[in-house]
Amino acid sequence: MEKVLEAKESKFVPICLGGERACPPEDVGGAWGYGDFLEAISDPGHEEHEHLVDWADEDFDPERFDMQAVDERLRKLR
Repeated sequence: MEKVLEAKESKFVPICLGGERACPPEDVGGAWGYGDFLEAISDPGHEEHEHLVDWADEDFDPERFDMQAVDERLRKLR
């Protein structure tokens, strides 16, 4: 996010200009927990791998960024 402006009546809505990577899952443990999480899900030999893949959802892809989904959420903001 570059900046937040005061809301005014407008026909314009916010849009996403770009981004990288997926948002961390809820309750992953902040920035440090997310790093540990990424390490564990990328290493099938890691003792927490199976548990964390199940917890986060097998479809979780840390490299995926869905600009359309972000724009949909931004349109809902008022």
